[in-house]
Amino acid sequence: MSDKLRGVFSAAATPVHEDLTADHAKLAAHCKQLLSDGCHGIALLGSTGEANSFSVGERLAILEAVVGAGVAPACLLPGTGMCALPDTIALTRHALSLGVTHVVMLPPFYYKKLPDQALIDSYSYVFDQVADSRLKVILYHIPPIAQIAITEGVIEGLLKRYPNTVAGVKDSSGEFEHMKGLATNFPQLSILAGADPLMKSLLENGGAGCITATSNVAARYLRTVFDGFADPTAAARVEAAQACIVAQRNISNHFTQIPTIKAMVGYRYGDASWGRVRHPFIALTEAQRVELGKLLDDPAAGFARG
Repeated sequence: MSDKLRGVFSAAATPVHEDLTADHAKLAAHCKQLLSDGCHGIALLGSTGEANSFSVGERLAILEAVVGAGVAPACLLPGTGMCALPDTIALTRHALSLGVTHVVMLPPFYYKKLPDQALIDSYSYVFDQVADSRLKVILYHIPPIAQIAITEGVIEGLLKRYPNTVAGVKDSSGEFEHMKGLATNFPQLSILAGADPLMKSLLENGGAGCITATSNVAARYLRTVFDGFADPTAAARVEAAQACIVAQRNISNHFTQIPTIKAMVGYRYGDASWGRVRHPFIALTEAQRVELGKLLDDPAAGFARG
């Protein structure tokens, strides 16, 4: 990874056993496949990875297992942000102990309508307690779920204190103008789209890439767009790939997104066990899986199995 993080990063789904414990071996194999598909790295234990449904101990074990299975720490961007800051600190220190330097960090999101200073102070407390110059943090802006915004004021405040720690923002607001504004106003940061179809436009406006859910199955297309978006000779390939990205993203939202993404991964691998989800999610029904398969088998989706 370069000093400024750039690329296609998959918000990897987390497979589980029948007892709903994490399936470490299957997750590690999926991470390796995503890297083979063209991902620059893997954002483990984010929203798509059902991170907030796993305990701290489970999250520690998941990261250890993936690194132990041979996935390079430099390729990993685990989510470490928790509502309780001691948990955030523990997860972040643990990642660093394994050689992982980039993390994606949610703000403490349970209490709402906090002023910017509250988030600046919260992140500052974590950074000061971790106290490791290797740490690079991607701030996680996801107001549709967290209901807490990482504003430009928060970013400015943190950059003044920690210019070598704050590395970027994952923007899952779904608002392209907001992403574009961040890329314009903070060119030193890696601004990463949280929605697959927006990566191309963000790259064209100074963005750095994406951390997305549909990359679990569409990484090859995202890599084609990333590599060729500025190359006129690649325009036809890029537009064809972009069409498949949009189609697969739309399919992922046909039912509840995270169970649908997991079912899509299972359909790719021919492994229905991928459809299992942690509570409080509910797996797709058999009828929904059949309908999903028909959508994925439409040639316009460009969905690749295997």
